[in-house]
Amino acid sequence: MSARVLVTAGAAGIGRAIAERFLQDGARVAVCDADPAAVQEFAAAHPGAIAAVADVTSEPEMDAFLNGIETEWGGIDVVCANAGTGGPAGPIEDLGYEDWQRCVATNVHGSYLTCRWAARVMKAQKSGLIAMTSSTAGIMGYPLRSPYAAAKWAIVGMTKTLAMELGPFGIRVNAICPGAVEGERMDRVISNEAAARDESEDTVRASYVTGVSMKTWVKAQDIANSIHFLASDAGNKISGQILSVDGHTETLAP
Repeated sequence: MSARVLVTAGAAGIGRAIAERFLQDGARVAVCDADPAAVQEFAAAHPGAIAAVADVTSEPEMDAFLNGIETEWGGIDVVCANAGTGGPAGPIEDLGYEDWQRCVATNVHGSYLTCRWAARVMKAQKSGLIAMTSSTAGIMGYPLRSPYAAAKWAIVGMTKTLAMELGPFGIRVNAICPGAVEGERMDRVISNEAAARDESEDTVRASYVTGVSMKTWVKAQDIANSIHFLASDAGNKISGQILSVDGHTETLAP
């Protein structure tokens, strides 16, 4: 039986790269995304996959989506709790509480709703992999991005804890910490940071490479390949790990 794979925020960006990597292997793939246009485009490109509009911060929407997958497939093998947002940029004293809450809700609460369902389903079958998307910001300080760093550190804590809780049931839980991933999302992040720093976008963009040992950006495919490895037989004893895929970030404040 082909693997059953679920990816949140899977219709674009890193999530789409993950979904398409598993589709290449003939896996059954389901994605949800808050962007209806992205879902429509993904569904058109991959008619064999399940694609639904769902906001990961909405318990009713996520319950409907996740329970529908369980009904359709009867179980799940790989769950990628990938949904996240960069949140606001600026000194903490200038950040609005609603902006802070939105950032934490998408990154942390969305992962909670996803993992709550995955734990129940995977415990019943006594197997499964949960791959959570954290960030290099989740293992380092990140000036002017405190809500994002706080949320991504929370993902690391969830990963370690769930690996302990679920390991006795044959379930593995790991976190991937991407570095600066090329794409539209990082373009928006850089624009926000440039405004917060009062610097040019070119200066901010260059700083992301300055602090990386390999002096390189990361591609979404690099993240997808790492999760695919964790889901393979070669990775079947890897759990509770925080895996950076970033060219070795030395500092986020070069």
